[in-house]
Amino acid sequence: MKLAWLGCVLLSSSLLRAGTQDPEFNVNTRYTVETVIVSGDGWTTNLASDQDEKISSGLRKQIAALIGTKLNPGMLDDLAGKLRREFQARTVTHRLLRGASPDYIQVLFEVKLRPTRFDVSVPKFLYNAKQGWSGAVEGTATVRQNAFTFGLVSDNDELAERYTGLVARYEDTRLGSDRVRLRFQFESYHEQWNRATQDGLLPEDTSSVYRTRENFEPMVTFVVAKPLTVSVGAGFEQFQDDSPAAHTEAANALITTLRFHRRLDDSEYQQDLDADYNLRAAAKILASDFLYTRHHWGLRYALTHGRHKLSDSFTAGAIAGRAPLFERYVLGNSTTLRGWSKYEIDPIGGNRMVHNSVDYSYGCFQVFYDSGAVWESGQPVIARHSLGVGLRQGPLFVAVAVPVREGRVDPIFMLGMNY
Repeated sequence: MKLAWLGCVLLSSSLLRAGTQDPEFNVNTRYTVETVIVSGDGWTTNLASDQDEKISSGLRKQIAALIGTKLNPGMLDDLAGKLRREFQARTVTHRLLRGASPDYIQVLFEVKLRPTRFDVSVPKFLYNAKQGWSGAVEGTATVRQNAFTFGLVSDNDELAERYTGLVARYEDTRLGSDRVRLRFQFESYHEQWNRATQDGLLPEDTSSVYRTRENFEPMVTFVVAKPLTVSVGAGFEQFQDDSPAAHTEAANALITTLRFHRRLDDSEYQQDLDADYNLRAAAKILASDFLYTRHHWGLRYALTHGRHKLSDSFTAGAIAGRAPLFERYVLGNSTTLRGWSKYEIDPIGGNRMVHNSVDYSYGCFQVFYDSGAVWESGQPVIARHSLGVGLRQGPLFVAVAVPVREGRVDPIFMLGMNY
């Protein structure tokens, strides 16, 4: 009798354990993740094949690590939370789809953004010991795929002059398709000129110095393929010169831009390749007072291995015809020939330019070497070089750069953030 009673207890315990076993445990041990797809408002990324940059590289690696592993619902919940925080989304849900092979499944994350949100950003903020402060702040209201931006800027870094004013922009990131984007941008600036630039102009070119500048720029971008985009549009730029007569001139140009980006990831190395070409062509058909073509080429390669990162960036440009001062090439700022002053190299800029930067970083520590030249066609080419060391964390940096020349060491201190 005792043996019969003990047998019943053991049998009941076995049945109880079998009945309360988590059914998801069986799914985990049976199904393998074939691929992971993240879908947002008008866009879709397949982590097994696409190289869409909407997801940060760190989170992308975590999500891609699911591919080839057994399904883990707890891990899906964790990644959904990280996606929601990164996109500031209203909700992020996940569901399972049948895979191409038996016992394989696809994981689909669906990102639902808030209907309306407002963000404030600082796309540029920096200090150069020889050229002073530059900065920009923008506020963007996003309503579904539509973004409305208003910003203020005061920049003495990019051009031969300091320009201060406002920027207003409208963007539709999905014009009937996620492969077509529309943008309208308006800019209005007041110019301030360095004495070296004014003294560098020839007497017949004094009218080239303008006191105000306005630009209206409509642009349409086509995603030809995931790595390649083509943008076409026009820039309607007007400026009022600084002469006593104070008349207005126009530099209206057709604009074409090609951009290519490719990222290759393996277990140890990450490689990024970026290339771009920009053409601005001002013509009489657009009622332009200036007739010119401006070509700009850019190429960048970056190799990342753990905390090590090595990158090489090359740019070149050429202008044919008579272009206004804001179109001329300038070297010697926070990104080119760091350590030199642009007013010392060429205070009015040039119509030819070539530049190369090599950067190495380990963690936040960074060293760099710049070389380049800016000149006027038909004039001698003078190559210049600079070296620097600093700390960088994302867009934030602090650096000391030294121009390479005989006679003296004259370092320049820089800090800020520059995207």
